[in-house]
Amino acid sequence: MKHLAHRFLSSREREQIDAAVQAAEKRTAGEIVCMIVAASYRYPMANVLGAAVLTLPLALLLTPLIGGWLWIGRQNMWLFIGLFGLLFTAFYLLVDHVPGLKRRFISGREMDEEVHEAAITAFFKQGLYRTRGATGILIFVSVLEHKVWILADHGINAKVPDGQWESLVTAITSGIRQKRAANAICEAVASIGVILETHFPVQADDRDELKNVIVGDGR
Repeated sequence: MKHLAHRFLSSREREQIDAAVQAAEKRTAGEIVCMIVAASYRYPMANVLGAAVLTLPLALLLTPLIGGWLWIGRQNMWLFIGLFGLLFTAFYLLVDHVPGLKRRFISGREMDEEVHEAAITAFFKQGLYRTRGATGILIFVSVLEHKVWILADHGINAKVPDGQWESLVTAITSGIRQKRAANAICEAVASIGVILETHFPVQADDRDELKNVIVGDGR
């Protein structure tokens, strides 16, 4: 799971996004950061719920079969408990290491809340609030949840409506589903550059204040 973010984009695709950010920032004083994380939260209850759902029917099925074969009774409670413990542990680890399976045991509301919180945390942790003109903007992609969030600093929010980013979030999410994540992110970066150029044109003494692309596990 921890390598999910690194597998999401190849090194060439990360370079492609970095180049797109550089091109956009040549036109604007805005600071654009694209951050890819494996997951916004560990979701331990998803492991527990998934393991329980998968374990119970299998333990109920195997207990009479194994109990009859071992001549210890088809309804042996101790055998059931032992099987349940072993299967639960195995399925817990399976759910924790298979993103597609784990996601089935996480509600959409919980994922939205955790990704939003993680995006805000990353915004401050990566210093996007410290840019000279309060013009930092974060494209936050959380791979496990298949969620994208765009956050802008107060300098941008004072001039650009929040709704301006919704269409870009939709475009990136759609691009990820279509297996063209890098291109979708680059297109969004270019669009952000155009929007910011209108309100925050590049200055003569402008310098790159932040990393363009950050890849990590997000935890």
